[in-house]
Order: sequence, then structure tokens, then C-alpha cells
Amino acid sequence: MHSEVAVVWKKRTLKEFGETQVDRLASEYDLVIVDHPFMELVAHANCFIPLETILPRDFLHSQAQESVGQSFHVYTYGGHQWALAIDAAAQISAYRPDLMPEPPTDWDMVLRVARRFLDKQQSKVALPLSPADCFCTFLTLCANRGEPPFTHCGRVVSRSTAIDVLSYLSKLARVVHPDSFDLNPPKTLERMSETNEISYVPILFGYSNYARSGYRSHLVRFTALPSFGYGPIGSTLGGAGIAISSTCRHVREAADYVMWITKPEIQRTTYFDAGGQPGNRVAWLDVQVNRKSNNFFLDTWESMLTAYIRPRYLGFTQSQEEGGAIISKFLQEQGRPRNVLHKLDKLFLGTGKRRRTAKELITPVGEEQAR
Repeated sequence: MHSEVAVVWKKRTLKEFGETQVDRLASEYDLVIVDHPFMELVAHANCFIPLETILPRDFLHSQAQESVGQSFHVYTYGGHQWALAIDAAAQISAYRPDLMPEPPTDWDMVLRVARRFLDKQQSKVALPLSPADCFCTFLTLCANRGEPPFTHCGRVVSRSTAIDVLSYLSKLARVVHPDSFDLNPPKTLERMSETNEISYVPILFGYSNYARSGYRSHLVRFTALPSFGYGPIGSTLGGAGIAISSTCRHVREAADYVMWITKPEIQRTTYFDAGGQPGNRVAWLDVQVNRKSNNFFLDTWESMLTAYIRPRYLGFTQSQEEGGAIISKFLQEQGRPRNVLHKLDKLFLGTGKRRRTAKELITPVGEEQAR
């Protein structure tokens, strides 16, 4: 399409992806891969080009219809479409089929399995417990219990749900792999696929590369979250969107590239074959894509459809790192759950903070779009 144009990619760390202010990146780059909790910042700073002003309406409609769950709609904010879902992900479970043929299906079973493996000094259950992962796991388990966080006025989550979830995490943290507090999902999957130390991870963001035969020494399979009795619901939505900077001097070429890399034919072939984890449902349901990834996408489909969407208000991304540090410290010190909830409420909803509910934080979509 544009043989005279080169697209040069520069990598950020996973931590930088979740924390670096995207308005700064937009001043340096033409295209930016962005996390959806930054959307109010994007709208406030007007640092990306609203895509509905430069992309065809029918193309955007197709992208909405082909969204993996809410992966398209989370980049809609303030009446504008700020990014397209280049990648879709959520928290799911991972296991080594040669070490654990059948993973647990409920959280009580997860705890029993972790204790049994620890007692027998077998390959262990692990749990990524870096601050960012602690926070997302807390959100997921609350939603998995039937109470999505940030739906109570003046409180992150109800006291009873918070105490139950934090108490459970405290028990689990005592019996998982001792290095769990130093692990994030990629480091966990590296350890899991290159050694026999870890046989099962009940909750982490999925990376389909590790489900591809020959990618690492050992194959990792992925499946839906365990349940607290409501099914594999409430998985914190991750993924990534691709946006065009408002300082871009080659808008037409950038727009063509964004449309090319997110269209279903490219997502299920070139993008996936290059190691990408597609954001388009056509690719997620594609027979060949699933054959090459040992059914990664089909096996985690339900978790994507019922995922929980984090708030997207200004400043949330900084607060979630602090919130994760509070939970991580509690788990390491085996503190009091009530103290954690008080600190989280103060951090996110304290004096002078904007008090919003999830309904206000998430741009509404029609029932047909959501489905």
C-alpha cells in the first residue's frame, strides 16, 4: 500500500505500558500502543486523533461488531474513538498439561491443590504478585464473587466482599511458589515453560505465545478462571489499543496502517503468525489460529466475554500501582483485611477525589454492541 513508508517499533516494558503518561508519548511518536484506563487522560489532553474523523464509518462499525468482548468499546470515551483494539487479553489460568492434566475449576480447589503440592514438595502453584498484578487480581476476584469493584458510592467494594477476597488471597499467598512476589505474568510463564518448578497458575494475563508448540521447552495450556460459584466471570480486561498521535505529520499513512493491522484477515494471519495476540474476534475464533495455539483463544473465550473493565478516570493508572503496593504489603506481612480496605477507599475515593460509579466510568454501549 505504501512501499515507501517504514514503520519502526520501539519497545516499552510492561511496567511502562501500564504507567507512562500517554500524552508524553504522543508528543514523540506517530503511533502509540495504549492501555484503556488512560482514556480520560487522552480525551482531556486531546493527544490522539479521534479515529471517527479520519476512518470510514463502515470500517469502525465492523471493528465494533468484531470486538472480542468489550475490547473495542473501552477505547470509546467522551463520544470519540481514540484507539482500535490491536490486542485482546484478560486474566485467565495457565497450566502445564504434562504436570497437571486437569486444572481446578473453583477457588477452594485451587487452595487445596496448592497446599497438596507444597506438602509433597512437587511442582508448585504460582501466582504473579507484583503490585500491578496484586491489584488486578483483587479486582478480578471481587468481580468473580459477583461484585464488580467501584460500583459502591464512596467505597471501592463492600466490606464483606473485600474481607472475603483479601482473606482468601492471604491464604493462597502462603502456599504458592516462594518467588511469586517477584513475578509478573511473562516472568511466571518463562519459569513455567523452561523449568518444572511451576505446574499451575490460577490467575494471570494470558500470553498466547506460550501455547504454541515449540515456542519454549514446555507447552503451557490456558483456560478460563476458576469460579466462586458464578462461573468464570469478572476477569480484569487487559489488551492494547493502537492510536494515532495528534502531532503525526503523516496522518493518511498512519490511518491506512491502523486499518491494515486491525482488519480480520491480517489479524488472523500476518499479525498472529508474527507472534501477536489478536484483538479481532474473527481471529480468536479462527480454526487455524486455534490449531497453531492449542486452542488458546477458544479455551479462554468465555473469560473475555465476561471480563471486568477497570475505571478510566484521570489519575486511575497512578492510583492502581499504589493500590497494588498496599495489597502486596498486606499479603507479605499477613496484615488485617479491614486496614487494606480503608487504605484503598482513601486512595481512590478519599477527600477531594472524584466519586464515581462504574456506570459513570464506562462509556455505555448498546446491548447489541456488548453482545
